[in-house]
Amino acid sequence: MSRWRPPSPKSSPYITQQGYQTLEHELRELWDKRKDVTQALSAAAAEGDRSENAEYIYRKKELRGIDRRIHYLQKRLPALNVVSQPPDDQERIFFSAWVTLEDETGEELTYRIVGADELDPKKHYISLDSPLAKALLKKTFDDEVILNNAFKQTRYIVVDISYRKD
Repeated sequence: MSRWRPPSPKSSPYITQQGYQTLEHELRELWDKRKDVTQALSAAAAEGDRSENAEYIYRKKELRGIDRRIHYLQKRLPALNVVSQPPDDQERIFFSAWVTLEDETGEELTYRIVGADELDPKKHYISLDSPLAKALLKKTFDDEVILNNAFKQTRYIVVDISYRKD
């Protein structure tokens, strides 16, 4: 059994201005944190035997994680397209739209369509690459959206579309 995994599909290169600033801030914080972790790693390495030094092993693993994220952000940030203006046709659903949906039971759900790098379920941000967002794109007020998965079919009605600022 091999460890090879197929590469994950490329995510869309779009991001909101706020999301881009958040990623830049994260990158700066990671560089600052890396300095602290490097100092702690050096101190742990100076204690002697590294094979049984839990602090050394922990800091080495933490440094690898930080370096991996820094590398990802340094490659990803230049490749992103910042979308700062709402579309001309604000009656349709496009990137960065706040969309209110009504399901079959009458419950209303509100989502914002954002880039894959700013996905946040707590804020109700869904990725442009998600099945729901793909089904919503270019829909307009009062359109029906049908979402199929392996277990059931869900129907939504578009109740509101907004491009308001946070």
